[in-house]
Formats: sequence, C-alpha cells, structure tokens
Amino acid sequence: MFERTALPAGPRVITAPLPGARSVSIAAYVRAGSRQERPEQAGVAHFLEHLTFKGTAAYPSTRALSEAIEGVGGSFNAATDRETTVYWARVPKREAERATTVLGELICRPALDAREIDRERDVIVEEIRGYLDDPAEHCQILFQRAMFGAGALGREICGEEADVRALPEDGIRAFWASAYRPANAVVAVAGDLPHEAAVELVEGAFGTGNGVVGSFEPAPALPAGERILTARRDTSQAQLCLGVPALRRDHPDTWALAVLNAILGDGMSSRLFLSLVDRDALAYDVGSGIVEYADAGALQVTAGVDPTRVRRTLDAIIAELRHLRDDVVPDDELAKAKAYLAGGLELRMEETRHLASWVGGQEALHDRVMTLDEALAAVEAVTADDLARLAGQLFRDEALRLSVVAPTRSLRGLERHLRMAA
Repeated sequence: MFERTALPAGPRVITAPLPGARSVSIAAYVRAGSRQERPEQAGVAHFLEHLTFKGTAAYPSTRALSEAIEGVGGSFNAATDRETTVYWARVPKREAERATTVLGELICRPALDAREIDRERDVIVEEIRGYLDDPAEHCQILFQRAMFGAGALGREICGEEADVRALPEDGIRAFWASAYRPANAVVAVAGDLPHEAAVELVEGAFGTGNGVVGSFEPAPALPAGERILTARRDTSQAQLCLGVPALRRDHPDTWALAVLNAILGDGMSSRLFLSLVDRDALAYDVGSGIVEYADAGALQVTAGVDPTRVRRTLDAIIAELRHLRDDVVPDDELAKAKAYLAGGLELRMEETRHLASWVGGQEALHDRVMTLDEALAAVEAVTADDLARLAGQLFRDEALRLSVVAPTRSLRGLERHLRMAA
C-alpha cells in the first residue's frame, strides 16, 4: 500500500499508489504544533502557518501562491494542530511537480516579512474573536480546558488575543528556524505516481537541513481542569460538550475505542442520534468524537439543544454512557458498527487527499503505518467483551467533564446531573 524513503538530512517521503487516479495529493507534515510552544510563545505555531502564505522566495505574495495552485484547478491549505502542522495540495496528476514546489516553498522558504507579521496579527485576532463568538467553538475551547487543564493541551491553538499581540518578530522567525527544517518534515504523496518520481520531486522542492523535533511536557493526569466550565450567552440554542479521558494514540485498545465511538455517536445510526434526535427530539445535531495525543486522549459528546432542555439532554447522554458501560452490546449492533467503520475506511482510500492523510499522518505521528487491510482486521477483531471492559474503565463519575455555553438560566443546577449512577 505504501513505500517509504528517508532522504539524508531531508524529509521522510511516503507514497501510496492509486492507479488510474487523475489527481495527486501531497500532505507535508511539519512535526511542530502548539504543544511545542512555551507559555510565552502561545499561538506562535498557528501564527507561523498563517505567515507562510503571505509570500515565499519564489512566490512573493499570497496571490502568486494561490494562482500557482488554483490556476490549474487545484486546491491547497494548511492546519495547525497540537503536535503537527500540515500543509496539503491536491492537483491534476500532470501538476504534481508544481504542487510539491509550492509546499516546499511554504515550509522551507517563507519570506516572514516584518510588514506582513504586523498585518497578520489583526487577521488572527479576528479569527480568535470569531471562535469566541461561535457558541459551538467556544464550548469546545472550554471543554479542552476542563479536560486537559491550563497547559499546552488545554490552551487554544491560536492563543489568546493578548498572546498574538505580544509575539515578537524574532521569536516567530526563531520558531521557524528551529522547527521548519526539511529533516523535521514528513511528505506523503498519493496518486498514480511512481515512488521514485515522488522522492525526486520532494528532494528538489524541500532540499536538506537537519532539525530537532521540539519536546513537550508530558500530559497531566486527566481530567486536569474544573469539572464544569460555562459561558453565559444570550443564545437561542445552548451548546454542551460532555466527555471523559480516553486513550493515548497507539494504545492497544485504539480500535476498540473507535468501535465504541461509532456505536455511541458517530452517524445517524448511532445510539445518541437515534435516542436524542429521532426518538426524543431533544436536538438537531448530536454526536461523539475522539481526541488523541501522544500520551493522552478524550472521548467527547457534543450537542446543540434548546436552552430549557440542557439538563434533560445531559441526563439522556449520561444514560447512553451508562447503557454502554452496564449492558453488553448485542451482536447485530456490533456487526453494524464494524461495517460502518470498515466501509468508511475503504471509501476514503479511493480519494487521493484522504489517502495522503492516512499514510502521512501515521508516518508523522504513529508508532507504525498500518495498511488498509491491517486496519480492517483490527476493526473486525474487536469483541463485545473489549467494549464492556473499555466502557467500564472510561465511564466513571469522577472522570466526567462538562462545558456549556447558554443563557444564564440554563447553567443552574448542572452539577447534580453530572453523575453516572442511575
């Protein structure tokens, strides 16, 4: 499914063939994110991601960069996470060299112009304000703090407005100089392109230069923050996020957690959707998801509900957690969840961008790169006993953490509803 080459003092290149594909997707992972920041650097990784798109040695402006990719019908973007920053591009196969060149420029040769640094502060401040004005986003920010505490894992990736205003120019450039080295990158290429050709393109676009993967403090014992965090907002819909500590990345029970999450709240066949939306009409949107880092993780449920129904919704969600913990998952439901996960994996592997993310993300972050067949076998191996054991470990009163953004009247009396006992 993939081939790998580690270039001397350069990126690790991993390719996944997709014969007959008309597109090529490239995902370049820089192994540096917000978790590598010191407190006084809060927001620098995300700030740097923004700045790289303001111009490079070969493409001196945002317009020149965008026209290079969009001018041939392609798309590209980047995202900062807590442990990596990923740049990606998807183009017609014939433009693979162009896309590789642009990503190499963004990562290895950004201009980091002083005028653009000053201008981009205002842009990022508006981004932060937008998140805080969005009740669902604000609720997520609060939940991260409730679960992971005040350190790097609980801090918003963008930082706060004061952090962005205070970042010094030389500090931004120093972060790039230490983290954005070719040898600190993983470049994944997916499409109908030979491995040797992809390696040659990456070698030419990224060059060489050793770097050190930034260190970070171990995750705190979870949950690390306050049991309930709320924000008072005069909204017509309340947002809530309820979760528990879960598993670190590459934990032996990773695939059991994926199946558990599918049963709980992933999709319209999940228990949360069928009970809260289809049966009780408590919410329009409800679901669950997994957060995972090198040494910590969480399982969380999110919902948007009428403010008068926050407590009733909280009771309903906890009832589903209790049901998963106390009752064995029936064979037919387990089989459906496995088929849902397996089918989703297979379908995503037919699109070059997902395929590049699959192999690139694993190469950059995981202990090993799994083939699709290995992943499907891992899903199939999950048993009802695995789910019962894992649910018993996760769903405990003392582990629960909650965030809510809602009108004041909806935030009263939440503590007594935050319990697993029937």
